[in-house]
Amino acid sequence: MEAYIAEFIGTMILIILGDGVVAGVLLRNSKAENSGWIVITFGWAMAVAVAVYCVGQFSGAHINPAVTIALAVTGQFEWALVPGYVIAQFIGAFVGGVIVWLAYLPHWAETEDAGLKLGVFCTAPAIYNTPANVITEIVGTFMLLFGILGISANAGVMGGDLSALFASGFAPLLVGLLVLGIGLSLGGPTGYAINPARDLGPRIAHAVLPIAGKGGNDWGYSWIPVVAPIIGGILGAATYVYLFG
Repeated sequence: MEAYIAEFIGTMILIILGDGVVAGVLLRNSKAENSGWIVITFGWAMAVAVAVYCVGQFSGAHINPAVTIALAVTGQFEWALVPGYVIAQFIGAFVGGVIVWLAYLPHWAETEDAGLKLGVFCTAPAIYNTPANVITEIVGTFMLLFGILGISANAGVMGGDLSALFASGFAPLLVGLLVLGIGLSLGGPTGYAINPARDLGPRIAHAVLPIAGKGGNDWGYSWIPVVAPIIGGILGAATYVYLFG
């Protein structure tokens, strides 16, 4: 149960700080308004690092169903724990989205563009092209899992038990820097969801919250940042294990 609570809290922190920086950049009359993509990518990097530092020792800080499923598929994590981890991650992401809405409460009515409001909660591609969007998310999450396993291997930890590695030291910061690199290099086409819970949990929050002047939820696109990261994560982990495991 402790691990499930940790995954809930870690994913909630991830969304509070990650979607929070997006809100600051996109919403009208925020002090961070229009500060740009670099601010968003750095904010997400720190969101990941802080979340991993907070809960790494308790659960390994997967905070991402793609990570949990990829480690299970490659035999590095117990399948029996997967449902609890994934449920906790999605609930944490939803609650994180609600908290961001509360933190920026006066700014929703100030922002006329409904697309910007949705963009605070979830990703959307710069160009809607299903095959291309799927490929981008697969590549991004491939690099996430390949990078995480590389960081762990260089620290002398092989396998899916990341709790000792992510309890302290520089490893959580390195994972944050990995996410920064993915965002800067691969985030432009789709907004680099690379995490099904990060995208779908807050998207559901957007759908149910009484957000002033909100529009639709872009459900037609919503399956891509759920399915493609899982595929990419499995491929990334499997490739690393095949080459170096």
